[in-house]
Amino acid sequence: MAGLTLHPMKEIRVIVAGEHRAFVTELLDRVHASGYTIIGNISGKGHHGIREAHFMFSEQESLEMIVTVVPEEKVEPILAGLRPIFERYSGFTYVADVAVSRQEYFGKKSAKS
Repeated sequence: MAGLTLHPMKEIRVIVAGEHRAFVTELLDRVHASGYTIIGNISGKGHHGIREAHFMFSEQESLEMIVTVVPEEKVEPILAGLRPIFERYSGFTYVADVAVSRQEYFGKKSAKS
């Protein structure tokens, strides 16, 4: 049985207040990210201190993490699109190298196609 072939991609994680989720997801849709995962109601400690995860009155009150995996050429347009939100509001993003087995799911054609 042959092993899986892995293909290099980039994972982008964006942590923002829930009220900014639509800004981030609309940006990802505009740059044609093939998909994203939203993890809501998160907590942590950072530059602005401790942020507790507690669902108050709406999702807009809590922090959310939006995760996407994209080809490298989409990283810069996404980071440029996020710049305005981070100039005005707290939050952060980071980019990591990842490898995927089914690159066609992430906007790249496989070598067999």
